[in-house]
Amino acid sequence: MRKLSAIAAAAVLTLGLAACSDPAAEAPATTAATWPEATAKLDGVQLTIWAAQNSNTVPKKVIEEFQAATGAKVEVVTIPDPYEQGVQTKVATGDKPDLAFWQPTASMLTALNAKANLQPLTDAPWLGQLAPDLKDITGLQDGTRYAALVTSPAVEGVYYNKEVFAANGITATPKNFDEMVEIARKLKAKGVTPFYEMGGDRWATQWWVQVLLADAAKDGLWEKINTGKETFNSPVVLDAIKKYQALIKEGLFNPNIKTAKFEDQGTALLGGKAAMVVQVNSFFGQLQAKADTAELDSKIGFFPISPSGNVGTFIPDQSNALVAFKTGDAKREAAARQLMTYWMGPGYASFVADRKTISLEPSVPNPAGVPKALLDVHASLATSVGSMQALAVANPDLYLNLADMIGGTMTPEQVAKTTQDQFAQLAKAAGTPGF
Repeated sequence: MRKLSAIAAAAVLTLGLAACSDPAAEAPATTAATWPEATAKLDGVQLTIWAAQNSNTVPKKVIEEFQAATGAKVEVVTIPDPYEQGVQTKVATGDKPDLAFWQPTASMLTALNAKANLQPLTDAPWLGQLAPDLKDITGLQDGTRYAALVTSPAVEGVYYNKEVFAANGITATPKNFDEMVEIARKLKAKGVTPFYEMGGDRWATQWWVQVLLADAAKDGLWEKINTGKETFNSPVVLDAIKKYQALIKEGLFNPNIKTAKFEDQGTALLGGKAAMVVQVNSFFGQLQAKADTAELDSKIGFFPISPSGNVGTFIPDQSNALVAFKTGDAKREAAARQLMTYWMGPGYASFVADRKTISLEPSVPNPAGVPKALLDVHASLATSVGSMQALAVANPDLYLNLADMIGGTMTPEQVAKTTQDQFAQLAKAAGTPGF
């Protein structure tokens, strides 16, 4: 059996070290923290925020304004990809920032040992300002809030080039997965690359399998996997992996799929070198860095997809949320809470305007210039289903195993078995019954 990959191992290490050496791991829930005024003076206070390569520019504007208002100094430190592995490894050895971008799902909060390592955000002053359907959609573990949602949660779906569709006689978006494949075959017959995948950077490979599992997720797949009634070896999951491989072997993807990077994916779709990309919201952030809203509205569209219809797969990612760490420095911990209060309070309108992104607070209108595709992604949340990351008790390295399949070193059966073995070990480390 292949050993746990680095990310899964880091998660086990984080849980293991915290459980064995940190008394906070067994401590009762702490009393709700006080929340400083958003613009209270913080002269001489220095804060550090960890961010990934696709989130390190997100807070630039709000940090500048917070520093000007309070006198604090805030440094953003980029943790190289794979981000989650780097963060978990550092935290497991006692290295903590004041705040970090983090995927706010229960499984990833567990991987970070939230109870021991993170400040609870109970009674945060901005919570009442959030849209009711978003307030409790994510960020909770065992009933305690540990993550602050700052942008619209990501949805797995299909970004497509409108001009490529129109030029090849595609007048309507597909109504289900099989219709999308038929469109892809028509495009290939005309010499167009239907789909573009970033096998070199690996992390997006799992979106294909997860959208193929959307209907099963709606029917309780992840709860069944959590309780051992199904596994990644079960036909429902294995068949999705096999279908993904079959589409690749059919030649419906970019020829350089094994080596293509995230940046290549955005360039190809925006430039019309490919028709469709299965991705999440952070991909659209890349497109926004390459083109203005007018160009994006004319070229790029979005539709959710599942085997039975247009159902998105909900997956809040690390660029959507912040966590604040317990560092042992009460002054810095309070300052971290204050930065969150400023971000989601006085600074929020400026933040969403700068990012040209969806407002999560009804009292703060969406800024002018939010691209239509981003509005469509947000609208799909209402009918989306949970992803593996959102609903499973553990988050195995499905994407790494799928990348190995793309590279030719694993079969679909090996992908399923390795992923299940990782899941079981992570679930056991987290104390999940039955594992």
